[in-house]
Amino acid sequence: MAQFDHLKALLRSFPETGPAGGACMIAQGGEVVYEHYFGQANVEKGIDTGPDTVFRLYSMTKVIVCAAALILFERGKFLLNEPLHRYLPEFEHVRKTVTSPTGQVHTEPVQNPILIRHAFGMMTGHPYPYGESLSVRELTRLRGELRERTGGLYTLRDEIRATAQAPLMFEPGTHWLYGYGHDLVAGLIEVISGKRIGQFLQDEIFGPLGMTDTGYRYRGDIEERMAVMYERAEDGTLTPASGEMDMLHRPDATLELGGQGLYATTRDYLKFASMMAAGGTLNGVRILGRHTIDLMRTNHLDERQMQDFGGSYSAGYGYGLGVRTLVDRAAGGSNSPLGEFGWTGMAGTWTSISPEHNTAIVYMHQMLPNMEEHYHLRVRAAAYGAL
Repeated sequence: MAQFDHLKALLRSFPETGPAGGACMIAQGGEVVYEHYFGQANVEKGIDTGPDTVFRLYSMTKVIVCAAALILFERGKFLLNEPLHRYLPEFEHVRKTVTSPTGQVHTEPVQNPILIRHAFGMMTGHPYPYGESLSVRELTRLRGELRERTGGLYTLRDEIRATAQAPLMFEPGTHWLYGYGHDLVAGLIEVISGKRIGQFLQDEIFGPLGMTDTGYRYRGDIEERMAVMYERAEDGTLTPASGEMDMLHRPDATLELGGQGLYATTRDYLKFASMMAAGGTLNGVRILGRHTIDLMRTNHLDERQMQDFGGSYSAGYGYGLGVRTLVDRAAGGSNSPLGEFGWTGMAGTWTSISPEHNTAIVYMHQMLPNMEEHYHLRVRAAAYGAL
């Protein structure tokens, strides 16, 4: 369609400055109105990116997992303001780090329990294992011991039990910190449903929506269709990343995480995003209720937490139950509609969903660093400009 000519030209220019290739799809009213693939999925083998190309989702897994948990919320299986330890008892007696006026760091019991909504909203105080804080050092040690004890073959529940022993970065609910929260949400799903998170997602979302190329483990020809992950040097040179990046996709892996780990084709993820844009139903299949999706995309951050969440890439957004949500178009310099929501994956995947306009956008590439601000915000401007 002529209205998308500028978006197509933009996408075709990307391999000149960054990713080897990628994909972008847009749906309105559940119907695909734009689909474009550019560059190559595998430069070394000369394989072009196309509809069958499979992409690592990394943190775009989070949106699916949080939506899946809200299916159980709608069934009355839990409440957002309930203590997490009611379902994951290892979190009943957690500690937090405290820094004294002299700079000494110690731990002490939390004053309030971790609530389930804190896990959805990244407010638990569990960091990802990066940095030099006491919490990070303890997480690294505990997970290292778990790997040694199990030979690396352990489950999400095993990892959650280890994680619960590490002190939190702060009192639960007082700050926003990007970290381990959605893995706890996946653990909640497993406890309540009695199923592994991968099986629950298959039964409740992937199967009903016909997402046949989405999952945690390689099967069929998925591995052959996976786009190569490239590492970009400062001079623009692309080098294939280590195969260790895909360890959790291998058939003998046992860990299924809530914050990362899924793969999908662009067409598959658009089915999920279109369902969310349409108020929870796609092609007669109901996954969630419209009011629940509105709760998910409501900003749940207070003024202090908004400062934690801020940054140029997320400017104009607040944070809901596992998704960013646009609350200030001027601050974001964004032509996307208020209430538009979604998230990003570490390798360069991005989604934006607008229930007001029943619109879903999915963009994917595979590159480290992902240069998300440069590429995603340009796609956002061109896509919503065309719409």
